[in-house]
Amino acid sequence: MRLTLHTDYALRVLIQVAIADGRLITINDIAQSFDISKQHLMKVVNDLGQKGYLETVRGRNGGIRLQRRARDINVGQVVRETEDRLDVIGCLGQRGYCRIERVCVLRGALRDATEAFLAVLDGYSLADLIRPQRALSSLLLLDQPAARTQ
Repeated sequence: MRLTLHTDYALRVLIQVAIADGRLITINDIAQSFDISKQHLMKVVNDLGQKGYLETVRGRNGGIRLQRRARDINVGQVVRETEDRLDVIGCLGQRGYCRIERVCVLRGALRDATEAFLAVLDGYSLADLIRPQRALSSLLLLDQPAARTQ
């Protein structure tokens, strides 16, 4: 299963914001930590805000923080809500695409694989992903004063 960059970035945003433990984090902080596009992150943050994962605070000292507790954010659900399509191959979601669809075992096998993939992710919360919090904070530069003031 291959996830889009949108979902990858959404999970990274949630991880970094969760590690900040209620402190406001800026999109610029996240972009610098992961060396990713600030413009793309703005779309991701907006999407996560609309879906109720993030609270956004506007203004000079604004930023983002979790709107829910990390333990209440299910990773499988985030993936479902941020991916446009979870089909492994094109024919899984389109009727009439394949001439042998009524007897296609591959279609069922790949649908089962996708469901198993999501079931594994359903076993994780955001809190599980940030368990090594001190090491992650250090790697993401959250424990350095300069990172907090930019």
